[in-house]
Amino acid sequence: MLDLQGYGWLLLKGLQMTVLVGLCAMFMAILFGLLGAWGKFSHSRLANWAADTYTTVVRGVPELILLLLVYYGVPKLIQDGVAALGYELRLDLNPFVAGFMTIGFIYGAFCTEVLRGAFLSVPRGQMEAARAIGMSKALAFRRVQLPLALRMALPGLGNVWMVLIKATALISLIQLDELMRNAKLAATATHQPFTFYFLASLLFLAITLVSMLVLKRAETWAKRGVRV
Repeated sequence: MLDLQGYGWLLLKGLQMTVLVGLCAMFMAILFGLLGAWGKFSHSRLANWAADTYTTVVRGVPELILLLLVYYGVPKLIQDGVAALGYELRLDLNPFVAGFMTIGFIYGAFCTEVLRGAFLSVPRGQMEAARAIGMSKALAFRRVQLPLALRMALPGLGNVWMVLIKATALISLIQLDELMRNAKLAATATHQPFTFYFLASLLFLAITLVSMLVLKRAETWAKRGVRV
């Protein structure tokens, strides 16, 4: 069971790729979340409708379907559209870019609700005080409302990260050499599926444990100076 037959390095490379995909996807998820939260609060009916549709549809469709739809379906759709115009085009998406963008887009819907709740938790008096001392609306948002909202959103965003990092295993289906795909390659080559899938699960657990420690430190830092 402990004989990795020289494939241990493959798991470590896959671990590095998994963490990289997760970080990029989380960054995109927060951006989509901020945009979605803005849409929820916007006075524009179109923006409200777009944000509500985004969170409803994305949270209601399995991640795997969306990933396959983006990686395999979108290039085919574009190629067929170009062919209908009498041109020829071959389009292949980069699995890394398609993977982290799709995962980020999916979990951006969850970040939208987390951030919406956080912004609602910021007392209105904070913004009124900022405006009263001469801050513009944009400056008050950047210096007062956004920092307070992110502090309140940190536990929820941490939960999103915990789920998102496990969802990166789905990207193995679009041929990206992340942890699960490399574990499968090693298991197939050595005929030791239990060993390599078990090690992969331990590595995912290690990511979770490290993330919990980092998030705990981050929450403590964010609450400095706050009277309990």
